[in-house]
Amino acid sequence: MWILLAVAAALAGAVVIAMPGQDEEPAAPLRTATVKERVQQFSAALREDAAYRPPSEDERRKFVDALTTLSAGQPDDVPRTTGALQQLGMSVEQGTDSQTGRAYVLVASEPNAERGWGLYVIDLSRPARLAVQVPHPANDLRTDEIGLELFRRVPGTVLAVSGTHRAVSNGAGDAAHRTDSMFHTLAVKHSDLGLPQVQLHGFGDNSLSSADVVVSSGAGSAVTAHRRIADGLDRVLRVCRAWSRDCGELEGRRNKQGGVAAERGVPFVHLETSRTVRDDAERWQEIVKVAAEALGDD
Repeated sequence: MWILLAVAAALAGAVVIAMPGQDEEPAAPLRTATVKERVQQFSAALREDAAYRPPSEDERRKFVDALTTLSAGQPDDVPRTTGALQQLGMSVEQGTDSQTGRAYVLVASEPNAERGWGLYVIDLSRPARLAVQVPHPANDLRTDEIGLELFRRVPGTVLAVSGTHRAVSNGAGDAAHRTDSMFHTLAVKHSDLGLPQVQLHGFGDNSLSSADVVVSSGAGSAVTAHRRIADGLDRVLRVCRAWSRDCGELEGRRNKQGGVAAERGVPFVHLETSRTVRDDAERWQEIVKVAAEALGDD
């Protein structure tokens, strides 16, 4: 039986390092889901009636310390962070992405748990150089898929997926507009480290019928990366540039993570994509390609 489990896990490329509540550190492979399946299952499970409490300041500090260690791109650091993350109610899985061949570690809370603090995938192939943020995975459909594909395109990416439906606890789970979450605290750390950030959102077609995608710098000023993304997408999509025209309520001016990035002078790309485009993988793959070229250059 153990041999069969080991073969199945090896094929999937993921091994559970620790699950919350365990006293030991089992080396046995217990999960066979791919990283894509894990992200999709996590987002699909989130409910607006789930119990939720924001993490304390001490919990946020411990979490960010552990994620910062993992983001150094050293696979040997994974066991050193497992205990602290386990105490926060999070599982830790280390594996190799079958699509890219790169090592990763996936840290996740249980969906709809009181400590619903998110899912985070860290590329272990090199030190972090880009943060991809998905604040509304249960509401802005397929932004988690787009985020994962961008993660795969740019080695050294940290993918952060919020752990709540945005309506949880009367809006306490709206990661883009709260400062008391693991999601936000990690974004602050990334701004302190100077990491460029791209945050993915979705809008209904009727919200801005003249555009397929809105490219915004949030509370900051547009820089080369914003213009490169907008210019690149012009070939295939109708683009609204928030720094040069009114894009309605889709510009992310009050986005909390974008506000911190603006204060630190760090590039923050707020990307809103229409439902029609998000429903068409061929079209949203163009967004991934263009964004990766603009943000992933060394």
